[in-house]
Amino acid sequence: MKFKLGIDRLISDSNLRKGLNGKRVALIGHPASMTSPEFGFIHSLDALAKTSGIRLSSAFGPQHGMRGDKQDNMIESDDFRDPVLQIPIFSLYGKVRRPTPEMIDSFDVLLFDIQDVGCRIYTFLTTLLYCMEACAKAGKSIWVLDRPNPAGRPIEGMALQPGWQSFVGAAAKIPMRHGLTLGEAAKWFKKEKKLDVDLNVIEMEGYRPDEGPGFGWPLHTLPWVNPSPNAASLSMARAYAGTVMIEGTTLSEGRGTTRPLEMQGAPDLRHDEILKWMRAKAPEWMKGCLIRPCFFDPTFHKHQKTLNSGFQIHVDHSGYDHGAFKPYRLISLWFKAIREIQGTQYPIWRDFAYEYETTRLAIDLINGNEKLRQWVDDSSAKIQDFEKLCAPDEKAWADEVRPLLIYS
Repeated sequence: MKFKLGIDRLISDSNLRKGLNGKRVALIGHPASMTSPEFGFIHSLDALAKTSGIRLSSAFGPQHGMRGDKQDNMIESDDFRDPVLQIPIFSLYGKVRRPTPEMIDSFDVLLFDIQDVGCRIYTFLTTLLYCMEACAKAGKSIWVLDRPNPAGRPIEGMALQPGWQSFVGAAAKIPMRHGLTLGEAAKWFKKEKKLDVDLNVIEMEGYRPDEGPGFGWPLHTLPWVNPSPNAASLSMARAYAGTVMIEGTTLSEGRGTTRPLEMQGAPDLRHDEILKWMRAKAPEWMKGCLIRPCFFDPTFHKHQKTLNSGFQIHVDHSGYDHGAFKPYRLISLWFKAIREIQGTQYPIWRDFAYEYETTRLAIDLINGNEKLRQWVDDSSAKIQDFEKLCAPDEKAWADEVRPLLIYS
């Protein structure tokens, strides 16, 4: 069976489009909302505009914009009018994060065609929930045009705890690396939130997330397009469930380099000692990838124009082990090693605003609770203590979502 995206199937199968006949249709998309090469490798908005029976009335852009115009977090996009299609393009990362009644009134069916990276903190997951809730309230339909999860099926990390929901944490129970496509996540949101919404998931064809070497990404079939400016490669997506936590610290996650969120460090780290400690304490958490000590000088962002010492995570080689690679544990171990080697006086945790939150520490907001930070800062806490925090949440999530999985 040939691989087809949800958008590929929709534009090529008139039977799938019957539910759109006579309806006003909106698209939420971003730069990676592209058809497969077999279907022209064009943006979904342009593909839909050329498809018979589809009447485009509006479109929406999530964080970083419909066409991808914003580089960093907390940089908002404005509404505008598409100069070619002459339809309004509404921003869901500008004055609002949720569709307003005016925006909802612009369509009957919302097509959600967003490339995700399989991590709870990636804001497109939250935008999906917000759109589903808005459609449920207004009696509108939402169709998810499904796309691959480049991080694949593995589940890792503590669950977001009740009360810690935010724009970087859509719902309680979800671990950092959730293992779902957005179509599967939509099914879970509908069930978990008891949403009375007309949901239709246009499934992919030929998607096999457990098969290598892509393990979730159809290598040699679907070109990589950055779903956000710093999601620069499949390697980034594989590592992101760990490296994104560095955003909640004073350490550099590699923004301002050519390998953001694969490379990490800081100017004053004793990195030889840190890596030695990591290998001695939890070598199993460093498996599945290659770790290369390195130096880098970010051109912008944290520690810009300063030499940083750190390491790069390599997951693009023949020895990559998808099942053994644990990015969430790896980066958590790095934090712990820094605390042990650099001492309690070293300022690991970022104390400035993150995604407009000013009252809770960014690392806690990202992790969905305070437990990771507390484990790092507790000199008596052991490796097995952290494992006990993660393993029950991971198993509970796997059991909960198993009946909702579309692809096997």
